[in-house]
Amino acid sequence: MTRTAAMDLKSLIKDVPDWPQKGVVFKDITPLLSDAKAFEETIDRLAEPWKGKGVDIVAGIESRGFLLAAGVALKLGAGLVPVRKSGKLPRAVVGESYSLEYGTAAIEAHQDAFPKGSKVLLIDDVLATGGTAKAAVSILERIGGQVVGTMFLIELGFLKGREKLRDCDCRALIAY
Repeated sequence: MTRTAAMDLKSLIKDVPDWPQKGVVFKDITPLLSDAKAFEETIDRLAEPWKGKGVDIVAGIESRGFLLAAGVALKLGAGLVPVRKSGKLPRAVVGESYSLEYGTAAIEAHQDAFPKGSKVLLIDDVLATGGTAKAAVSILERIGGQVVGTMFLIELGFLKGREKLRDCDCRALIAY
């Protein structure tokens, strides 16, 4: 595909008011994912800043982060590690609980997900309050990874999640 700088990815993201609870405006990326050219462009743009940075592992946060992380890992020639909701992984894990904009949750990764010292890029679809990403960074570092950065499709800047990731190279493609 020829890169089209003018491709407006934001126009393919739909707002769903009051989901999953009243007062939350959910950002639905499924229209973007279902458009082959837009999906490819998204993966290209997510991967571009990290080319040549020696990324060994791309970690994707459940669940929409998996979809993006897999494509970015392929583009970078890196492995893929899932960061899952608590109780979903079958072997020994490292986990952490955190707060999000409408509740609490916990995530985990296998304790042997990658060799110690691996350069890890964390990918997720949305940076909101930063709780999920901060917990994931903590897990990846406790496993022994060197987190080279965090990359998001969407950043909800008004929720100030970036402030929880001050020690990371934190980037997003689309800001609200």
